[in-house]
Amino acid sequence: MTTSLYTPTWPAAGRGQAGPTPDELVARATDLRPRLRKMQAEHEQLGGYSEEIHQEFLEAGFYRILQPRRFGGLELGIDDFVRVGVEISRGDPGVGWSFVLGAGHAFHVGSFYGEQGQQELFRDGTFIAPGRTIPSGRATVADGGYRLTGTWDYCSGSMWSTHVLVVAPTFTADGEALGLRMFALPRSDYTVLDDWGGDKTIGMRASSSNSVKIEDAFVPDHLSIVYDFREHVLGAEGTVGYQLHKNPMYLGRTMTYFNAELVATQIGAAWAAVDEFEKLMEARQASFPPRLPRLEAPEYHRWFGRLLALADSAETLLLAGVRQYAELGRRWEATGEEFTPEQDARLRAVVQQAARLANDAVELAFSTAGSSSAKRGSAMEKYYRDVAMYKTHIAAQWDVTYGAVSRFHFGQPLTF
Repeated sequence: MTTSLYTPTWPAAGRGQAGPTPDELVARATDLRPRLRKMQAEHEQLGGYSEEIHQEFLEAGFYRILQPRRFGGLELGIDDFVRVGVEISRGDPGVGWSFVLGAGHAFHVGSFYGEQGQQELFRDGTFIAPGRTIPSGRATVADGGYRLTGTWDYCSGSMWSTHVLVVAPTFTADGEALGLRMFALPRSDYTVLDDWGGDKTIGMRASSSNSVKIEDAFVPDHLSIVYDFREHVLGAEGTVGYQLHKNPMYLGRTMTYFNAELVATQIGAAWAAVDEFEKLMEARQASFPPRLPRLEAPEYHRWFGRLLALADSAETLLLAGVRQYAELGRRWEATGEEFTPEQDARLRAVVQQAARLANDAVELAFSTAGSSSAKRGSAMEKYYRDVAMYKTHIAAQWDVTYGAVSRFHFGQPLTF
């Protein structure tokens, strides 16, 4: 089986405590690959990953990668988190999607919530929270907090969630609009609806992207924050999370980070397709005359060589993007030079290009592997479906991103 270019040791990007190194975490994710592949059909039907795999993630420390060490986390780097996400997704892109979007919101809490809120959210040692930032529902000011009601769809990572983060319009008791706020709620205060998995979607069936329903829940003030993540000015102080942890990872620039999470799943899917194509090359004849073994057919070598180039390029570009993102945070810390929303928006577009390369790899592998790979239940068919589902996501609408970046560059509001 082909290994990616990223097997050597990389220095840890974060400021974590003693514990598993980034390479050890990646190795643990890699070791799970055969089991994740064996369980793909089960997980698709389930709509998420099994308790068995959840326990493996817990024991491996995956959920704590971005959690602040002050509250029991490893506080490693975003690139470390992304590398683990790629490896999990290489076993099953849907499981990878569920993992990164469940575990990844430790970044947002660590960046934007105050000390009291972080103490409460991280106190049990494991924080898994889907986040839905498309506003829904309604929050009303109450004594000491807010009353919140609503339903939020596509809450990826909900199956094993300990909390949920949702955004809602907020009003006074008299109905005066107060703007958007993010609310954090424990599992006891919301219901995960049974609307994901099986044949409900074409792909990403194991992503546990269920809807979440909240009925008149009380959210205390310290678990609610103004939702203005994209364009906040860091200034000299940074975020409340930076002040608490003194780690520029928690400056909270979200556009590059969010897209890096999603793109990690696509690179994992690309490598999974490469693995399947390699297996078919070793086992089958060419689909066209002369019916040589595929290992002797020059066309298949050209295709496989291009697959390697696409997957390697995609992973290289993603990691370069998130490391440049980290460098901008370190530069702010060292010199005070602003890490601007425009820089974040442009790096978002960079990591999106990695997804395009990865998607091209899956398309090429699927279209040249032979028609048997399109049959229901084949591994290649699953990877193709998972990528097709990603390509419907707003974050994969490249022209929307390009237009938003250009308008923002010329002084217009950032619309996306």
